[in-house]
Amino acid sequence: MLHVLYLIGVAAFAASGVLAAHRANMDPFGGLVLAFAASVSGGTLRDLILDRHPLYWTHDWVLLTVIACTAVATMLYLRRWELPQRSLMVVDAVGLAVVTVMGAHAAVDAGVTPAAVVILAVLTGVTGEVVRDVLCGQFPPLLLREEVYATAALAGALCYQLLHWLEAGPTPTTVAAAGVVLSLRLTAVFRDLHLPRLQGVRRGASGGAECPAEHARHVEHAEHVAHAEHAGCTEHARRALRSAAAAAQEEEAAGRDACGGDRGQGLRGDGVVGRR
Repeated sequence: MLHVLYLIGVAAFAASGVLAAHRANMDPFGGLVLAFAASVSGGTLRDLILDRHPLYWTHDWVLLTVIACTAVATMLYLRRWELPQRSLMVVDAVGLAVVTVMGAHAAVDAGVTPAAVVILAVLTGVTGEVVRDVLCGQFPPLLLREEVYATAALAGALCYQLLHWLEAGPTPTTVAAAGVVLSLRLTAVFRDLHLPRLQGVRRGASGGAECPAEHARHVEHAEHVAHAEHAGCTEHARRALRSAAAAAQEEEAAGRDACGGDRGQGLRGDGVVGRR
């Protein structure tokens, strides 16, 4: 059963690789490259970390055949029909769920610590996506763009480790953990949920942290100048520059007080914002 489940996971990643290549306007060879890269990268990294040789896919002709056939079938399908907009993310979610759980299973069989099980499971799940996106020229990859992706893999890995510790049995553990990953990822895709983005105070020209009030004055200043230049009023632009510079000098002391003396402390995380 586990091998069949793993074949489903790599087939989903192979299809996602072809879909990504299609959106990047690659040729069929590029589609095959991305299909194999997305399918075996995670497991390869896992086996290298665990020092397992030979690598699992080098002696599994069934696995390689499934990847190749899935890639070719997806390319043939795309020649006649257009897939829905979220098809790449849905197929990728299936691959993420299955491959993450199989990574956790392999780590448990290797006898590593519980923390290592979780780390290896997440790495197995997300590495294929990172390699695929990098080869497509997408930077940062999906993993680093506020997406509930590695977070879903982490939740599934923790669920697998917990159920394994409770001795729930291999089948319930695998199904439950994969269900957690899949449900979290698909919920994020269809409800358009994103992780918050870390945002710090911007640095000023002197290298210190820029006060929000001062930053607002700079933005307002730039808007005035841009408006003047767009209108073709050169003299007006000069007057706007002189006025803004004078106002900035007059308010500089008050701006330091409003910042609470934080200008020399560098970048600091003041909070988070939502999605783009």
